Amino acid sequence: MQVIVQWIPLTLYLIELVIKIVAVGTIPRNRRPSSSLAWLLLIVVTPVLGLLLFFLIGSPFVRGRRERIQLEANAAITERTADLPELPTESELPSGVDSLVRLNRRLGSMPIMSGTSHGLFGDYDASIAAMTAAVREARSRVHVEIYIMAWDHTTDAFFTALAEAVERGVHVRLLYDHIGSRKYPGFRRMNKRMTEAGIEWHQMMPIHPLKGRWRRPDLRNHRKLLVVDGEVAFMGSQNMIDASYLIRKNIKIGRRWHDLNIKLSGQIVSSLDAVFALDWYTETGESLVHLIKPPETYPPGDQDLQLLPSGPGYLTIPNLRLFTALVHRAQRRLSLTSPYFVPDDSLLEAITTASYRGVDVELFVSEQADQFMVQHAQASYYEELLTAGVRIFLYPKPTVLHAKFFTVDDIVGVIGSSNMDYRSFGLDYEISLMGTDPGFVADLHRISDEYRAVCHELTAEEWAHRSWRRRYVDNVMRLLSALQ
Repeated sequence: MQVIVQWIPLTLYLIELVIKIVAVGTIPRNRRPSSSLAWLLLIVVTPVLGLLLFFLIGSPFVRGRRERIQLEANAAITERTADLPELPTESELPSGVDSLVRLNRRLGSMPIMSGTSHGLFGDYDASIAAMTAAVREARSRVHVEIYIMAWDHTTDAFFTALAEAVERGVHVRLLYDHIGSRKYPGFRRMNKRMTEAGIEWHQMMPIHPLKGRWRRPDLRNHRKLLVVDGEVAFMGSQNMIDASYLIRKNIKIGRRWHDLNIKLSGQIVSSLDAVFALDWYTETGESLVHLIKPPETYPPGDQDLQLLPSGPGYLTIPNLRLFTALVHRAQRRLSLTSPYFVPDDSLLEAITTASYRGVDVELFVSEQADQFMVQHAQASYYEELLTAGVRIFLYPKPTVLHAKFFTVDDIVGVIGSSNMDYRSFGLDYEISLMGTDPGFVADLHRISDEYRAVCHELTAEEWAHRSWRRRYVDNVMRLLSALQ
């Protein structure tokens, strides 16, 4: 027995050594260097725990059934839209944008289409009121897909409109993210009320171990969209919950979320309907392809628009590639708004390089984010950005600036659900809308102007005086943010 005990330390040492050697040769495969180094450091410090975590959440992609469905859907979209032109035939794209349109179609399968923007909604309650009004006009079907949903005093009118639509014979289908929504007050009551109202609802990426439904908890569906009768659609950053997110601490300090949505009509609505149909099929097994209106049946729109879906089912990280390519395209002005700004190395280098080559670059973020890790991780990038000449505007707390959009010169704008962070690039299903119409871009510029008017601009001198404790925490959170 004593001999066995003496061999235990050597055995444990050899196990740890084998884990480290295997990790060095396997973890870097198809992974960014920053992510590889973060995982390797974790495994070197705590080999067994690090290995278990890597097996649990180490891959940024879905596998199995969801991967197969995504590949089949991409092929089906490509086939159904094969007759649509690669580039607009009725208008001319700005110089250099044609290659980005091709990039989006190759990575996300969605072609560029015509459409009409009916305005941006930066007021939280006004946005919900506009969506409610659209539902009240529904004749045949309503498709709702939103990351976080809660039936509360602010959203009651929207849910009531859905229930009244069902009474009129409208088929209402609704998706929400299970993990994203379950922690908020009234979760079980919401489900019961929706069932009683006749709303057909399902959870996205559900985790129910007792029912045999288990998957990685960090892969989520972060999309936000509403499609009414296949004719009118909304998308953007806003969840369907009170602006305080019903959290007692938020209510006490007056913290509210500030979002940005857009209302659309025209051919582009079919792209949003296709995204909903894919997610609905993934969760329910029911195909809605027959409900998607062919693009040629829509009246012509006045803008060129292209939807880019992304997420763990897309192995090429479409949103990161588009964002980086657009930043490189900037010649005069680049305006970025992202509540969670933890950029990939390629995107960070593109942004700082743009500033170094004379582009006026500005970044809008919250003065204080709602998440500790994100707040400190994104702060770790400020020094490098400021050194490059990027202007950083802090939206005053306690408000959380949750809008997600950016503009390149006066030629391209992007709005959607995607943040500029590791999670949105690799772990969350997202949608981004790219538009090239001058009016589309000007509308986004006006929103940036509104933010700038109320923001505090962070200076390099101010940032240099932060405490060493703050620097330390920022750097630790930056390292942890790359663990994917």
